[in-house]
Amino acid sequence: MHRPTLPIEGLPAWAHLNDVSFHGVKVVNTEGKGYGVVSDTDLEATDDTSDAPALLTVPHDLVLNAAAVEEYAKEDKNFRQLLDAIGRRSTRADVLLFLLVQTVLASRSGHSAVGVSNPWTEYLKFLPETVLVPTLWTEDERLLLRGTSLEAAVDAKISALDAEFGLVQEKSSDIISWNDLLWAEGASVSFTDWIRLDALYRSRCLELPRSGESMVPCVDMLNHSAAPSAYYDETPKDEVILLPRPGTTGIPKGAEITISYGADKSAAEMLFSYGFIDPGSTADSLVLPLAPFPDDPLAKAKLVAFGEAPQIHVAREEEEAGNGLAAVRWASAFAHLMCVNEEDGLEFRVLQQTDGARQLRVFWQEEDVTDQAGEFEALVQTHPLAAVVRLRVVTVVQEALRAQLERLGSAVAVPAAAAASPQQRREDCVRAAMLLREIETKLLEAAVETLEEERSSLLTDRNVVAYLGLTEAAESGLAGDEVSNEPDDFS
Repeated sequence: MHRPTLPIEGLPAWAHLNDVSFHGVKVVNTEGKGYGVVSDTDLEATDDTSDAPALLTVPHDLVLNAAAVEEYAKEDKNFRQLLDAIGRRSTRADVLLFLLVQTVLASRSGHSAVGVSNPWTEYLKFLPETVLVPTLWTEDERLLLRGTSLEAAVDAKISALDAEFGLVQEKSSDIISWNDLLWAEGASVSFTDWIRLDALYRSRCLELPRSGESMVPCVDMLNHSAAPSAYYDETPKDEVILLPRPGTTGIPKGAEITISYGADKSAAEMLFSYGFIDPGSTADSLVLPLAPFPDDPLAKAKLVAFGEAPQIHVAREEEEAGNGLAAVRWASAFAHLMCVNEEDGLEFRVLQQTDGARQLRVFWQEEDVTDQAGEFEALVQTHPLAAVVRLRVVTVVQEALRAQLERLGSAVAVPAAAAASPQQRREDCVRAAMLLREIETKLLEAAVETLEEERSSLLTDRNVVAYLGLTEAAESGLAGDEVSNEPDDFS
């Protein structure tokens, strides 16, 4: 689908028509960043923004979220029909459906039998054609993500988008008027169009203090910085305003105005959502999927009871005072459920309710812990074999991280091949992928070392020694007086 574009120089006219106010700032094409907001005059420093004039004001009726989509559906009965058929699954799904219709209307010349244009129809023409999030990378560029935590996440996202696009196509095709607009031969919406709309939403969505998850025109032109000079807020009238950040020094004319996209996001999350990594403001963390044991007869029941995608979270904490060291912490709620079985006291029962429905219940030491399936790390603490279970968990997580590290290392030759086909791999994509690989390699190495230290410590635990049948203290590095000749009672 061809989407017409407008030069950014035309944005002030659109803003004037739609009551968007700029005060001392303007949107320009910034070098290396695409569009951005810069000061149009010298802005004075301020320690208190309560009385400071807003740099940018956007009226509430331009804010795009689930509530705005519902209001639009009241104006357009044809869109309501489409929303009833496909929407109301999530804020994101409803907004994407709205954006799809507005994008199609923007690409069509002349009057359409369905769909009502609104300010977003024209505003979409100012947005960039390319968003460098990995879901819009070429297949060759995505090879650069092999071995990183993003590899599986991007593949899963593309599969989910494909299924979502198929649903939109199927349901809207059943409505004659929408079938003609969206899927007409020679001008039909493509899967790439749908991926792009998702990318626009993820990269431009804000979490407003009052209105929640929303897209805000013009405010979404602001770029990120680890040291932002402004922040957005809402007024009692639900207008979205941009204010200078307290304590910011004076901003000279022509300087870029920036906001923070969040300091707690990992490098992978920043790249996934925004298409870039800022090492100065990202959290040193990653998330990896965890697969249950393939030969565990309770694996399926454990997955159902857990109710979430099994994951391992790894993060480097802030440097400890005085020694310049930053500890690495890991967590995996599912690993603790994964590493206990029937002989330890785990049991699953299927209970039939009075209405005939069947429900899976989880029991630990004869106690119903169905509502605590994600809390087995705490539940096993009072078990006689708590140290043994912990050793199992540490071993499982360490093996998973080692495997990821090996995969990351074995794939290192793939990015090196980028020089052989520079026309197929954009420089920004290569640079971002290389930075992600470097960050995650260092974190995984530190995590594996931390886990090895804990594993070695656990192997000296007297209960672990007894359970594993270690009869010689020297094998576990214990002194003779630390080992009991009588194993603990594990009954």
